Amino acid sequence: MSEKTTRDDIVEAADQLFYQQGYEQTSFADIADTVQISRGNFYYHFKTKDKILDAVIDRRLTNTRALLNQWEMEGKHPADRIRCFIGILSMNRAKIKSFGCPVGTLCTELAKLNHSSRTEANKLFTLFRTWLRKQFKLLGHDKNADVLAMHLLARSQGVATLANAFRDDKFIEHGIDQMCDWLDSYVENT
Repeated sequence: MSEKTTRDDIVEAADQLFYQQGYEQTSFADIADTVQISRGNFYYHFKTKDKILDAVIDRRLTNTRALLNQWEMEGKHPADRIRCFIGILSMNRAKIKSFGCPVGTLCTELAKLNHSSRTEANKLFTLFRTWLRKQFKLLGHDKNADVLAMHLLARSQGVATLANAFRDDKFIEHGIDQMCDWLDSYVENT
């Protein structure tokens, strides 16, 4: 296993800061202070904040692919794998209540800014959409697999947004229960 580099530390810190503060509100100085490196060392690795954003998006895409692969290996049945997706709301409850969904908040901010990287960031949602569509197809819902995938994505984003707005654990649990009940109704119909 390779050791983390300064560049890796910068990307990791930027990822957290972009999530917690927002892309636009995070400065080079914020990131350099978090990593505890000089500005010169910082600029050696990244000349612009947009280059850091590209690296953060690449990191998130890599991590999301790894997570989806892990769910594929761990879940014996497509419904179990879909429940893993639903369960990320519970696993990340504290962060979601404080900062919202990391994918949703980044995509929304970049869309508001009409930022050139928004298409790349949207690939995070596309990964989840494609993966969920595959799971619904495996459940026997070929014709409406994409509609079901988008419904679940939208529902999870709604729960994350409102959980962030109201900071309500019970709302998150209720939303998860409703999504699982909804999923069970589609499992029963296969």
